Amino acid sequence: MAKIIQNKKDCIGCGACASICPEHWKMEDDGKASLIGGEKSEEKYEKEVEEIGCNKEAKESCPVHVIEIIE
Repeated sequence: MAKIIQNKKDCIGCGACASICPEHWKMEDDGKASLIGGEKSEEKYEKEVEEIGCNKEAKESCPVHVIEIIE
């Protein structure tokens, strides 16, 4: 299992993660990306996944580095 963590408050809404990995990321009405199925924990959203898959590329494409992956 791996954990995907998003610091949503620092997201600038570029949409790269949602374009690269739409099964885990989507753009919201507030203009920021959202981790689909992520649970809020303080200022972050977290989700456990079996496989990292496209989330690694989504993380690498984020210009403000708001995506963290813990393996």
